[in-house]
Amino acid sequence: MSIEAAWSACSKTDTLFILICSVFCWLIIPAVGLAYSGYSTRHNVLASFYPSLIVVCVCSIQWWMIGYSIAYSENGNAFFGGLDKVFHIGVLADPVGSIPEVLFSQFQLIFCATVCAIAVGGVCERGRLVSLIPFVFLWCTFIYTPLAHMVWSPTGFLYNLGALDFAGGTPVHICSGASATAISVYLSYPLFRSKRSAKRTPNHLRLHKPHNTICQLFALLIIWNAWVAFDAGTTLALNFKSVMAGFVTNMCAAAGALTWACITYYETGKWSLDSTFLGAIAGLVLITPSAGFIDTTTAVGFGIAGPVICRQALRIKFTKTAARWRWVDNGDTFATHCLGGFVGTIATGLFAQRAVAAYDGTEIVGGCVIDGNWRQLGVQIVEAIIGFVWSFGGSYVLYGLVDCVPGLEVLATDEDVVAGMDVQMEESLYNQWQGEEDYHPFGSVDWLE
Repeated sequence: MSIEAAWSACSKTDTLFILICSVFCWLIIPAVGLAYSGYSTRHNVLASFYPSLIVVCVCSIQWWMIGYSIAYSENGNAFFGGLDKVFHIGVLADPVGSIPEVLFSQFQLIFCATVCAIAVGGVCERGRLVSLIPFVFLWCTFIYTPLAHMVWSPTGFLYNLGALDFAGGTPVHICSGASATAISVYLSYPLFRSKRSAKRTPNHLRLHKPHNTICQLFALLIIWNAWVAFDAGTTLALNFKSVMAGFVTNMCAAAGALTWACITYYETGKWSLDSTFLGAIAGLVLITPSAGFIDTTTAVGFGIAGPVICRQALRIKFTKTAARWRWVDNGDTFATHCLGGFVGTIATGLFAQRAVAAYDGTEIVGGCVIDGNWRQLGVQIVEAIIGFVWSFGGSYVLYGLVDCVPGLEVLATDEDVVAGMDVQMEESLYNQWQGEEDYHPFGSVDWLE
């Protein structure tokens, strides 16, 4: 089929819709970095944001080279796609559904980069940036893309098992949360060059409150808005199901934000932007795997239950046991994304509705509560467990392999951790350039005297 004929076969309305969703969704990637910088202390702000830019660059190249082919080629096996689409060979205007394949690839790349941006939050305040470049490439190749293939490709193992995962409970949230946890655990217990270095001492980081709530505020606004497009665009077409997916996503986030904020107000007598942020994120996490399968009332219920569960999990890092075991949950990724992803994936098996899935003609057996399909609960549990083991174990191994390379030690030196990881950056938000400590806009002011 010629390019012109393939393009003519695509729906221009659906193409425009997914193109707009892609533009909105791309903003999630730097917004994740903005959220991490808001959590970090003032001398870690830039170094906590910069990984999101590394992710955009490395993931884009990896996706073009090999990632898309591993994830979505149907010529592979149940765990890995084939290599017939490496370097995007033939990925042009042929329709995937009703949109050009190159646009489908672009939209799925944003999924990959978003997951990776969340995952590398595990390095905040003690991990080196230079190590992230090879790690991100390896992670995309061996962790995310095979998992996406298993869940979403028609030839994937979990897809054919019958897993219901609308927009990424396992490939997005469990994967990112488990990977971030693996990175954090490795930095607390390094095995190779970081362990043998006399300049590096694996330690538990003293807990602190978020240091820049404005960063959190902007991150919240961007992520909430973009996630509506994220879930609505997952239908790959402009139809009633995409409208409903966006609607229930917003409702779940709103219920989550209000629930967590009200619990904090009940306990402290004050409203908290951080609690509102975490509640909205918990709601967005829970709705991700189920946005195309549940009704509005169920979505609100998810938004209330999710923050209650995730908030309890968050308490773990404040315990003496966590300090003794050097447990560091930077950005609260384990409590919100990993555990929230588990809850959302399993809850999808409980409450998925055949009637809602059929809004765009999709046929599913349904979940336990409404449609009486109790097998679905077991399938969802298997999906969640496989996603966690694959992501945590694989990320730990890959991060360790990077740590074996001279010059790529993953743990920062004690001196850098104490000074703040912004010492890795050329710029600083709080210090003048070296030699410009006495800067004056008019130069020497002697002539004014």
